[in-house]
Amino acid sequence: MYSTIFVPRFSETDAFGHINNTVLNVWFEASRGPLFEIFYDKNESLQTMNLILARTEVDFVAQIFYGHEVEVKTHIESVGNSSFVVAHEAYQQGELVAKGKAVQVHFDHDTQRSKPLTEALKEKLLQL
Repeated sequence: MYSTIFVPRFSETDAFGHINNTVLNVWFEASRGPLFEIFYDKNESLQTMNLILARTEVDFVAQIFYGHEVEVKTHIESVGNSSFVVAHEAYQQGELVAKGKAVQVHFDHDTQRSKPLTEALKEKLLQL
């Protein structure tokens, strides 16, 4: 498990004075950055990344407010043959405020099909 700290911006608030629901998907995606490092060779084009997003879900547990940092804790929930599930939990002032999941698929852009994860990739994922 690892964590990422986000500082809510005033522009992310909505008419009710709390952080807009669309922001959580952005924060959760940003917190998956270390995963992208596993699948992306910085010496190559970004288009060579063989990873796609198949599904996301977010459960809003409590309101999130401007003025207090949000910590997103991320871990790999499960690893399958060609996909894996990333789990996220967001905390503000020690309180769980949202949780979510993302299904990522190891993908061959040439064939437009999923492809099996290698044992080396699975090991790297499980270290997170």
